[in-house]
Parts: sequence; C-alpha cells; structure tokens
Amino acid sequence: MRGLLIAGVSVLVLLLFTGSLQALCVTAPVANLRSGPGTRYAKTWQVFKYMPLEKLGRKGNWYKVRDVDGDVHWIFRKLVTEKTKCAAVRVKKANIRTGPGTRYRKTEVSPAIKYDSFKVLKRKGSWVKVEDEFGERGWIAGKLLWIR
Repeated sequence: MRGLLIAGVSVLVLLLFTGSLQALCVTAPVANLRSGPGTRYAKTWQVFKYMPLEKLGRKGNWYKVRDVDGDVHWIFRKLVTEKTKCAAVRVKKANIRTGPGTRYRKTEVSPAIKYDSFKVLKRKGSWVKVEDEFGERGWIAGKLLWIR
C-alpha cells in the first residue's frame, strides 16, 4: 500500500513539473538573455523577435528559460508572450519553400540558418508555415525546427 502511495505521489509530482513548462515567444525586436534575473547579470545571448523559449521558473519580473540548445538563461517577462507559437531553426540550414513540400520552389529569403526565428502560422502534415520578423512567409520542414 505504501509503495502504491509513493508511486502515485511521484506521478503527481512529475505531472506538476512537466505541466509547469510553458512555451514563450520573444515579442521584442531584440532581447538580451542574461545569466541571472536582472540587468546587473551578464548578457548570455541576444535573440530576435519570435525566438521560442521554454519557461522554467520565475523570480520577480524575470523568467528562467531554456533555449533551442538546452542552455538556461533569464529574460525580462515583458519581452515575451505565451500567446504566440514560435519556432527556431535547429540545423545549419533549412530551405524555406513556397508550399508544404520539396516540390515547391525555394523562396527569395531561403535558406534560413541556425537560430533564425519565426512565428508559426499553421501546419500541414510535417510542414510548418512560418513568418519572420519582417513579414516574409514560407514553409519549412518541421523536423528542422524547434517549436514552442
């Protein structure tokens, strides 16, 4: 009986922990990620609009976040939103196409490079329609993106 209770509590804790991770999307044109929760901490990375992040925690007005590489940083909460789904290229290059498949031609802004970030507009099969910070749209194979 005690083992069953411990197992139940473990499952509950796991559900609470995994449920607490929230997807965030950078809304500012440029945002500094930092080593701690405040501007006195060192900048660890500078990202652009639509960079996806995973929210790990909060301290005051700062969110502890994980990036596409799994690195942990802090970002000021007013620079991100939970309302927009975003994606970042997680490979060296990703072709941006005019439609959802390799039979469609590449767009003028293709290819996207690692860490380029996008707003997710919709999905069709394994393809994702995206929009960059300048309003350019196209389709990228989902397996090439980190989507949050």
